[in-house]
Amino acid sequence: MLNTLRLQLRFLVPLAIALLVAAALAVPLMDQLTLRWFSRDLNLRGAALSSALSDSIERALDDPAHQTSALQSVFDRTARDERLVAIALCGTDGLVLLASAAFPPDLTCSRAKELAGAGHPTLLLASGGVHVAWHEVITERGRLGATVLLHDLRFIELRSRDTQFYLIALIAGLGFVIALITVVVAQISWRGWVQGARAVMRGEGLVRPWSIPTPEVVPVATELRSRLRDLEDDYRRAIRADLDWTPDRLRALLRSQLHGDDVIVVSNREPYLHEREAGGVVVRQPASGLVTALEPVMRACSGTWIAHGSGSADRDTVDERDGVAVPPGDPRYRLRRVWLTEAEERGYYYGFANEGMWPLCHVAHVRPVFRESDWEAYRLVNERFADAVASEARTEDPVVLIQDYHFALLPAMVRKRLPKATILTFWHIPWPNPESFGICPWRREILQGLLGSSILGFHTRYHCKNFIETVDRYLEARIEHEHSTISVGGLETLVESYPISIAWPSEAESRAWAPVDVCRAKVFERLGLAPGQRIAVGVDRFDYTKGIVERLNAVERLLEKYPEWVGVFSLAQIAAPTRSSLEEYRSFQARIMALAEHINQRFGRPGYRPIHLLAEHHDHAAVNEFYRAADVCLVTSLHDGMNLVSKEFVAARDDEQGVLVLSRFAGAARELREALIVNPYHVEETADALHRALKMPAAEQRERMASLRAVVSEFNVYRWAGQMLGDAARWRLRERIESRVERFRIDER
Repeated sequence: MLNTLRLQLRFLVPLAIALLVAAALAVPLMDQLTLRWFSRDLNLRGAALSSALSDSIERALDDPAHQTSALQSVFDRTARDERLVAIALCGTDGLVLLASAAFPPDLTCSRAKELAGAGHPTLLLASGGVHVAWHEVITERGRLGATVLLHDLRFIELRSRDTQFYLIALIAGLGFVIALITVVVAQISWRGWVQGARAVMRGEGLVRPWSIPTPEVVPVATELRSRLRDLEDDYRRAIRADLDWTPDRLRALLRSQLHGDDVIVVSNREPYLHEREAGGVVVRQPASGLVTALEPVMRACSGTWIAHGSGSADRDTVDERDGVAVPPGDPRYRLRRVWLTEAEERGYYYGFANEGMWPLCHVAHVRPVFRESDWEAYRLVNERFADAVASEARTEDPVVLIQDYHFALLPAMVRKRLPKATILTFWHIPWPNPESFGICPWRREILQGLLGSSILGFHTRYHCKNFIETVDRYLEARIEHEHSTISVGGLETLVESYPISIAWPSEAESRAWAPVDVCRAKVFERLGLAPGQRIAVGVDRFDYTKGIVERLNAVERLLEKYPEWVGVFSLAQIAAPTRSSLEEYRSFQARIMALAEHINQRFGRPGYRPIHLLAEHHDHAAVNEFYRAADVCLVTSLHDGMNLVSKEFVAARDDEQGVLVLSRFAGAARELREALIVNPYHVEETADALHRALKMPAAEQRERMASLRAVVSEFNVYRWAGQMLGDAARWRLRERIESRVERFRIDER
């Protein structure tokens, strides 16, 4: 035993010295990297701020007598930012034209430019070090001067100290773990030799191959599982926003982490449908937020998309295995169509999914309807899609992405057919609280079906919390809140939030758009609007969850409370008909039309209508034209998973004008904080927000829209898919390691 301890010390002492040397070398390196990262971020932040102030600077230079004081006020307000010390404007002659109160009087423009161009643009003041940034002010008229921004560096020092602490703690922790493993291995080896010697003395022979006794392996295996899970959690929490999530980046992730694994998407709605018309067969993309989000992902990932074939010419365009290559003219992936009878579609889709699950999850004051026949059709259709997944899988462990509330039973069914598959289910609508979900007669079956998923995704943490509490209420399950996992019947499911988004338009797409003034002229001509009128746009399906009634009531209250908008303001409400076979939707559509007519009769006049109700389908190009023409976009959902209309509007406004009025009950409100957030049930608040949006100065619109566009561009649909697929890759790796550990334990027994 003493010899073993000596051997351990001979190993541990050099290890401790090596770790101390590594820490001593790593700390200054981390300081340099931290300073470099923050310097880059401050330059980017300063460039955005300088761009936002360019309009105000241009006006002040054009009219110094009246605008200089306003610009000084803007500079003083801007300098109140906790990370900004001072700001100044340098003219083209190199002189300081204007500066906030804290700007050093002895700092000249030439000196500031020289410091900003240095490798470490730092200036020492009495209050501490500041970062000097020089940003040219360039408008359509040319260069007007430059802004000098002095950023406070004290927060970087605090971050640096935190980084050093965590780095040293990490190295110390690694040293402790290595030392612990060394001690355990040494003790096990010593015990093995002692037991072998005793066996020889008893005459039992030495033919038994060396192995680690099972009792010693059990704690090591348990600790290994715990370490893997902790590392996975830490990795997910440490993922920072990337600015370059693109289709190529997503393909690279598939190649590097999923090694080109088979990817299968399942949804009710197909990304392309073939319709028979007088001139022949035409291809259309349905208006759907789900298709908008997933179609670019499938273009990047390839694979197979399985969906219900609903087009009138769909059967005429598939091959012998009911598949077709899409997109037409540029095939990137395979679309496999599943055929349903009218009775199956009526029971599964219109019945259980849309008369039962949709109102149940949205809690939108419409009573859900549950019928036994609808449930049976829902179960049978889920079985049919499970068979399609199994037949389309090229390997025994594909990555299967199941979409939305139409397939709550499908994950468990696919798990039964493909036990090794990695199943990601994304729930595109809200998840209600346990009391509301308890209304469903088949709540246990739905929960068990969803828990067949490896990963179950929602838009927000709030919906994840509701789901975990629902499982806790109605199932016998082991829930680990720290890791956000649920274990039922030996299967573990990660419940995680993945806020969905859109594909950010490429430069080529943006260049192909008509200019904003041209779009505005076309929309005004179509609606018969007089020049100078103001217009808001709403884009929704005719659905009671979208708050269209509340939106119209807010417009009516706006015209009552602020009569200056009568004859000047109009709302263009694009409302695509949907689920017209359901009575609830037909009556809702009739109610909207009656309310729009009432408002038009009350406030309309010859040549003017306050409400333009466009109850027809519009393709993406037409909707984008309305986005670019509008002064305001109204999103007043009563309960929504995300709502991609808000993000589409932001993406369309490359002129950085327009105002987004957004319901706080839409998932997008948690990301798009520069929108005007409203409670759509509060008519007065929504009307006031609309009035404020119409009165908002162009400079404030630019500031808000620039921030919104940065968020939507950064958190795009490829990042959404990349996070899910990255988690799937880590999940698959962890399962493989745990499987090997389990096989090792079985072999030992």
